[in-house]
Amino acid sequence: MTIIMLSHGTAIILFCIGLYTIISKRNLFKTVIGLSLMESSVLLLIVAAGFVEGGRPPILPIEGIAANPLPHAFTLTAIVIGASDLALALAFVIKLHQRYKTVDLDKIRGLRG
Repeated sequence: MTIIMLSHGTAIILFCIGLYTIISKRNLFKTVIGLSLMESSVLLLIVAAGFVEGGRPPILPIEGIAANPLPHAFTLTAIVIGASDLALALAFVIKLHQRYKTVDLDKIRGLRG
C-alpha cells in the first residue's frame, strides 16, 4: 500500500512541476519539457493503477493472482507516441527559432503583421 501512495505522490509532484513550468516560463523549449513531464506523470499514474498486491507476472502457468498487463501495454504505446510528439514539437520550436530568431512566446506573438 505504501508503494502505491508513493507512486501517486510522485506522479502528482511531477505533474505540478510540469504545470508550473508551462505556466511560468515563456520559453518554448521549457514549455515542451513541461508537457513531457506532465505526460510522464500520467504514465506513472497508469502503471501504478495496474499494481496488484501479491500479483505475479501474467506468464503461463499462472500460480496465484496475476497482475494486469493492460496498463503496461498502454503505457508502452503511449511512450512511443509521446516520443514522436516530443520530436515533432521540438522540430516546430527549432523552425520557429530559425524564422523569428527567438523562442520567447511573447515576442513571437508580437511579431504578427
